[in-house]
Amino acid sequence: MRRLLYLLPFLLFIGVGIAFYLGFERDPRDIPSALIDKPAPTFDLPAIPGQMVQGQPATNGLSSAKLAGDVTLVNVFASWCIPCKAEHPVITRLSREQGVTVFGINYKDKPEDALTWLSRNGNPYAAIGADQDGRVSIDWGVYGVPESYLIDRKGRIRFKHVGPLTPQVVEEQILPMVKHLRQG
Repeated sequence: MRRLLYLLPFLLFIGVGIAFYLGFERDPRDIPSALIDKPAPTFDLPAIPGQMVQGQPATNGLSSAKLAGDVTLVNVFASWCIPCKAEHPVITRLSREQGVTVFGINYKDKPEDALTWLSRNGNPYAAIGADQDGRVSIDWGVYGVPESYLIDRKGRIRFKHVGPLTPQVVEEQILPMVKHLRQG
């Protein structure tokens, strides 16, 4: 009995080692979301202060009412986010060349920084809501930026991607799901 007592710390060490080994094989981007297949959170965000649309001051930001009717992508981004800059060309191609309406939630950003960033990199978003305090993003279950959500015609979240979108994610996951949701 006493020998088993001496073996217990060794067995615990082996068990913890196996748990860590198995944990390292998982992709941290595969974080499940409790919001999948549920309606997108209800929100109404103002436009980024100072934002211009077709030469006029933007009067509307982004609200949950805009998300129903077609399959859309909601991208949470910020000017201070380095991965957001890396994914921006992918978002732009998705919006301009692949016919997917992309909405933006600008997360905890200074308006002047967000506007400078959009001016420098281009604006692929059909509408942008300024989430300056981050509360709406919390409702969406945002862990950090960038994150993207695919919304179906009924306004339900069907897919979530944590981290920057890559051409591979768009080709293998986003576009097939957009096609499927548009047919359904």
